[in-house]
Formats: sequence, structure tokens, C-alpha cells
Amino acid sequence: MTVPRDRSFVQVDVFSTRPFQGNPVAVVMDGTDVTDDEMQRVAQWTNLSETTFVLPATTPEADYRLRIFTPQGELPFAGHPTLGSARAWLACGGVPRHTDRVVQECGAGLVTVRRGTDMLSFAAPPRIREGALDDAYLHRIIKAFGIQAEDVLAHQWVDNGPGWAVLHLPTADDVLALDPDLSLIPEAMVGAIGAYPEGAEHDFELRTFAPGCGVPEDPACGSMNASVGQWLTATGAAPSAYRVSQGTRVGRAATIEVNAEADGTVWVSGTATVLVRGTITL
Repeated sequence: MTVPRDRSFVQVDVFSTRPFQGNPVAVVMDGTDVTDDEMQRVAQWTNLSETTFVLPATTPEADYRLRIFTPQGELPFAGHPTLGSARAWLACGGVPRHTDRVVQECGAGLVTVRRGTDMLSFAAPPRIREGALDDAYLHRIIKAFGIQAEDVLAHQWVDNGPGWAVLHLPTADDVLALDPDLSLIPEAMVGAIGAYPEGAEHDFELRTFAPGCGVPEDPACGSMNASVGQWLTATGAAPSAYRVSQGTRVGRAATIEVNAEADGTVWVSGTATVLVRGTITL
């Protein structure tokens, strides 16, 4: 049995320039010899959307390995934990192999994180499922959202690991008006996006609901923004660069920037600010 010891612990606020208005992630900086069950218990205890554990990389291309846990299970990839953990690793003295980027190893493979002046950006991983939703699942989501079929402009699987699906609604106001009955879709990982009027501070409002992971509404979701960005920019439903507002209905003020490059790579960018430093005994 491993004797508990103090390990560095960091909490990072991601996707907001205003303190305590983004999406927090808890980062255990040394996950060595922590068991799967212990990791899961810590994630349940922090009760955040995600808690991560930093481990030595198993491949020379990566700077570190990351394991990502929701209150109910492990994810192969998640967006705001990727940016938050990269910020925590750098703030705790991590030295990347390349000065302009960090390479994270996780269940989804290698994820590149660019280092900007004020923001970090991750390259969206490939989707493992895409295409239109089947009629039965779409009907369940529409019923849970309390809307009509004619309110849906488009719908899509946008799964890059967590299991995301999304509905495209006509306006940001339509998205903000949703008051979903998640008991009708308890296993779902689903979002809704709608456009703001031209000239607004943000181009879209996005909301993500994750009852399947024990998170009724995520304040700011990098993984869904990544895969939705791949979908919308590829179909021409969004420009190659746009800004998303998220968290409004849960009292947060997150801003996510999405940029699709000429080679098709979609980058998701946002701030990541260390707000808590200390130790955790594990």
C-alpha cells in the first residue's frame, strides 16, 4: 500500500479574463503511484467538471501525460482541462521541449498546445464520430430541450472522446432560453449553439449539458467548441475565425476563440489563470 504524501495541487480558471468567471479545473501535479480508484475519488471530491493528474510521458514526443476525470469517470480528452493543465504545468516549472508549444499525451493521443502572450490554444483532435443524429435520439433531445423540430437548423455528432452531440438553433437567445429536462436524457452529452446578431461582441452562444458525466451544465467546454468548430467551419455555417460566449446561464463569463487554418486544423484558444496553489495529500 502506498503511503500518502503531499503533492502539488493547482486550480486553474480557464476561458475567462475575469477571475472566477471561467471554468475551473483541479490539477494534481504528480499522479505517480495514485491508483485509478483514488483518482476517481479525488474527482468526485473536488466536484468540478474535471480533475486531472499529471504523469511522466510514455513517448519522447510528449512533455507529460495527462489523465482526465469527471465526477463519474475518465475521459480520453477534454478541452478546458487540457489548457488548464498546460498552464499549471508551466507555472509549476515545467520546461517544454519546444519554446512555442507544449505537447500533451492523453487517451486521445498527442495534443499540441500553443503558447501565446495571453492565451493558450489547443489543436482540435479528430472526431471519432460525426454525421447527423438518428431520429430517435434527436427526438429525445428536442423533447428534453422543450423545443420543436422546426426550431433545429441542423444537428450533428461532434464526438472527440466525451460523446458529444449538438443542435444548431437559430439564435443565441434561443440557446439561452433553454431550460432542459435532463431526466429525459440522463446519459446524454449534448450541446446547443446559436448565432448572435452581426456586430455583437461574440458570434455564437454555446451551452453544453453533460448529465452522462454528472455535470448538468458545463460553464465552458473546450472539447465541444473544438468539434463544433470543425463541423461549422467545414460546412460554411461559421467563418474561419469566430468567438463563442459560454456560461451565461450559470453565472459565468467565458470567451472561447475558434480558428480554422488553411490546412483544416482547428485551434481553440482561451485564457488560463492559476488561482489556487497548494498541496493535496494522496
